[in-house]
Amino acid sequence: MKVYKHKSKQATRQNITCYRVYDHDLPEFPFCIELYQDKVYLAEYLRRHGMTDEQHEDWLEECVAIICQILPVNDEHVFIKQRKRKANRLDQYAKTDTKAEYIPVQEQGLQFLVNLTDYLDTGLFLDHRITRQMVRNESEGKSVLNLFAYTGSFTVYAAAGNANTVTTVDLSKTYLSWAEQNLELNNLKDETKHFFIHADVKQYLKTLAPESFDLTIIDPPTFSNSKRMKDFLDIQRDHAELLNDVLAATTEGGTIYFSTNFTRFELDTTSIKATSIKDITKATTPFDFEGKLKRWCYKIIK
Repeated sequence: MKVYKHKSKQATRQNITCYRVYDHDLPEFPFCIELYQDKVYLAEYLRRHGMTDEQHEDWLEECVAIICQILPVNDEHVFIKQRKRKANRLDQYAKTDTKAEYIPVQEQGLQFLVNLTDYLDTGLFLDHRITRQMVRNESEGKSVLNLFAYTGSFTVYAAAGNANTVTTVDLSKTYLSWAEQNLELNNLKDETKHFFIHADVKQYLKTLAPESFDLTIIDPPTFSNSKRMKDFLDIQRDHAELLNDVLAATTEGGTIYFSTNFTRFELDTTSIKATSIKDITKATTPFDFEGKLKRWCYKIIK
């Protein structure tokens, strides 16, 4: 109750309606709890609990009842998922249901469609809230490239920041369509300025002309071996090559925001051909992820 009251006050002050309330703070309650306006996303981390299926079901019902009392929400607005403790991004993107229920939520004056039923992730990575605002603040008049774009939240922020053009690249047609819908939701869709590319990012980068973009966001999975890719992706192995390819396509003095969820990640600074590399992980950590963030974020200048 105390944690929720504290975070809800911070969220209200910042005009935020989607935020993380709890993330496995107590061992006996292995949940991640996120609020999406009046809806709750409840993810239970899989572990050896020693209960029968029936006992586990009863225990989960009791937990949901307590959550509904504290937040407060109706139990029909609680969406429950089970996830591995360290699911990789492929697991996160994998479809787990087929209800296709999309609801609009608000973040910093913009709207996004989230899906609380079909995927392990909702379509909006809450931990990048500050990074998205940085992109909006820096996008005016610039050519922006959003790689491994997922549902295009960075695309929406860049477009809202009056970017000259925004190019959105992802291997999934589903997520590219979702990204287009997010632009439409904000009345920002413009086919003369905003382009959606269905491609393998590693291969796509090799086709870009030098100095094509001023600002790039690259938030790749830790590992991917999709059949649609020519080669598999290992971010620790491949990040220097990826970033150098992005740098080649970046204008002089241009900016790259690079992020990875690989907790043991080590940036190969000696191989990256940049003017400056700044670790902005702490600076981009939102209030609801303090002490809990498991990703790295860098600002790279050509």
